[in-house]
Amino acid sequence: MGWAALAGLTAGLISLAWGGLEPAVRSGGCGLFYGLLAFHLQRVDPEDSHLQAGLVGAVCGIRSLGMELPLDNWHGDGLTSLSVELIQAWLPLIGSALLLQGLHRVLPASRP
Repeated sequence: MGWAALAGLTAGLISLAWGGLEPAVRSGGCGLFYGLLAFHLQRVDPEDSHLQAGLVGAVCGIRSLGMELPLDNWHGDGLTSLSVELIQAWLPLIGSALLLQGLHRVLPASRP
C-alpha cells in the first residue's frame, strides 16, 4: 500500500500545483492505481523496463479517458489546447512513476 499511497499523493500534489482540486483528485486516483500496479510488477519481473514504461503509458491513457477534450476543433488553438491539457494530465503520473523508480533504485532494500 505504500507504493500506491506514495504514487497517488505525488501525482495529486503535482496536479494540484496548477490544475486545482478536481484534476488533483483525478491524478491522485490514477497515481494510486499506478502504484498498485507498479508494486505487483516489481514483484513479478523487476527487470522488465519495457513493461514498466508500458504501464506508465497505460495509466496515462486511462487518465486521458476521463478528460473533456475539444474533439470538434482540431485546427489552430484547439490542437494547442489539447496538447497542453494532455501534458498537464500526464506530467503528474510520469512524475510519480519517476519518483517510485528513483526510490526503488536508491533504496532497493526498503520498498515503499
